[in-house]
Amino acid sequence: MNEKFDPCVAEWELFVKALNYNIVEKCLKLAQILEYPDLNLNLYIEKIDTIGKSLKLDLNQSKNPTYLISMLNEHMFSHHGFKGDEEDYYNPKNNFLNEVIDRKAGIPITLSIIYSQIAKYIGLDLKISGFPSHVVVSYKQEMILDPYHGGKLLNMDDLQAILDSNYAGQVQFSPEFLNEIDETKILIRILRNLRSSYTQSYAYEKAMRCTDMALALDPNGPEDIRDKGILEIRLLHNETGLKYLNQYLEINPNAEDVDFILELIKSIRKKD
Repeated sequence: MNEKFDPCVAEWELFVKALNYNIVEKCLKLAQILEYPDLNLNLYIEKIDTIGKSLKLDLNQSKNPTYLISMLNEHMFSHHGFKGDEEDYYNPKNNFLNEVIDRKAGIPITLSIIYSQIAKYIGLDLKISGFPSHVVVSYKQEMILDPYHGGKLLNMDDLQAILDSNYAGQVQFSPEFLNEIDETKILIRILRNLRSSYTQSYAYEKAMRCTDMALALDPNGPEDIRDKGILEIRLLHNETGLKYLNQYLEINPNAEDVDFILELIKSIRKKD
């Protein structure tokens, strides 16, 4: 086997499993491990803290959630200038919270993290929903909000339009799409975004680190087990790659890509 110990992944696992770090701190740690070794986590925590506290100072005594959300939107998007990065959506930097805070631009998942964190300063408990292809946030069952588009209030037609845009009309809205996504799944989703970016630029070692960081959070994640196998093969670690591909087939025998994986295994065995 060609597997080797990665101290960065070990550091990540210890950090995310500690009970005293929130999602913002974990996202910043992710950035530090993958791209920014000198990143000062406290500096960016303080930047969000400053935004949140200044928002609180701007409010009157109203506890009306519609008023609070309107003020949150004005503060984050108009005053501080955060926006969705429509010009360079797939830029890997959009997955790193420090970059999003500095550049004031990001993708739905990173903007939703910052948005929901700032909302806590004014007593709003917003839940991050793992909507397919486009993370959103929700307030109770009353409001679905899109931080990528300035905190826009979404209705069912809007949600279906997002699905149609990303899945060519092949996916119909389901209420479960709005279920809250936990911190582990948020982090895995970011790591998968980055793995895709690194793989497309042939940075296989970095892609592997993303995969191992995801597996540290969920050792039985089928998608990550499969992609670890594929990456091991691209790094010419065929024996290890076959082990993970076979494990993927064992835990996910009815996967849509079974034929592709079987052909890949067959081709590797021929070479060996």
